[in-house]
Amino acid sequence: MTRKGFTLIELMVGSAIMVVLVLGALMIYSRSNKISADQQQYVELQNDVRAAMFFIARDVRMAGAGIPSAFAGYVIQGFDNETGANGITPDRLRIMGNISDPLLLTITKCPGNSGKFDFNDYSFEQNAGYPDSFYLGRTVLVLPKAGSSCIGATVRTISRVNHNAGGTNEAFDTSAPPAGLSLPGGLSDVCADTEYAPGGTLTLIDVNEYWVDVTGSVSGLTAGVNGYIGGGTGGVLYATKNGVYYPLAQNIETLQFQYNGDFDADGTMDGFTNWNASWTKTQVAAVRQVRIIVVGRTRDAFASIAKVPVSSLYLYRRPPAANTPAATSDDWHKRFLLETTSTLRNASMNIYNLGMR
Repeated sequence: MTRKGFTLIELMVGSAIMVVLVLGALMIYSRSNKISADQQQYVELQNDVRAAMFFIARDVRMAGAGIPSAFAGYVIQGFDNETGANGITPDRLRIMGNISDPLLLTITKCPGNSGKFDFNDYSFEQNAGYPDSFYLGRTVLVLPKAGSSCIGATVRTISRVNHNAGGTNEAFDTSAPPAGLSLPGGLSDVCADTEYAPGGTLTLIDVNEYWVDVTGSVSGLTAGVNGYIGGGTGGVLYATKNGVYYPLAQNIETLQFQYNGDFDADGTMDGFTNWNASWTKTQVAAVRQVRIIVVGRTRDAFASIAKVPVSSLYLYRRPPAANTPAATSDDWHKRFLLETTSTLRNASMNIYNLGMR
């Protein structure tokens, strides 16, 4: 009888082939898994950068909305290359305007330093979409009457709304402004109370400041307080709105701004330049466009690369942005850079300077 089967050599050869196939499959799976993980965090990075750009560009366009043209030098303030860490020095931008909700009320009386402001009858009825509860806790800017020689303003918080059902005796009681709120250009109240009434105006105001927390540990801020994350979580873009910190996006490495306007008053735009701390208020008022540059970095180093990039492509190192130089070496984190230009609408449309929308 003839017996059929495999010899020992045949079994060993077959096993070796099977091991090679299994190892090959595992290597393909491992490689694919690394690529998938890398691409997932890169997609996340792109979404973070795009979200950051959307919010900043939208609000920059509204800088100065509802603010009289006499105060145009106080609606925007830049801070160039602040101290950061590891060579990262992001810019900061502070803007002011009636950005979110339109409101412009004419003050008829402001008794002493009481913080109470009286308005024309039916003023609230003309803004019927706003119930009394809408005003409470809102930040307002009080500006001098038209024709006043005083360039100063008072920031207050609405604490009480008063008016009769028939639209008479309409007034706000106000309290101190939010803690830590700073107006662009150092605008402050340098006017006597008589400058505000009659004829002064009161408008809802937003003071928004955009900045990047590089380290996750900012001196003077406490993690978990007033919206600040902290706790060593760096790379977070914040919008500080009326003194409250709102995290907008993560994985942001640096933020840069440049400004375009007729700074020398020769009738032509001078081209984009970095913020100049020595600009006069007239030169600041000449800003017409803001270039916004957002650079994001993946949270983790890429795992699927062979680590032989072309250095001139800046794929795995921080690229140059505005007047911030590129990093000098690769760290295997991938970057995503987005750039856009926003035109300040208030500088182009007089209707915004009248406080109307």
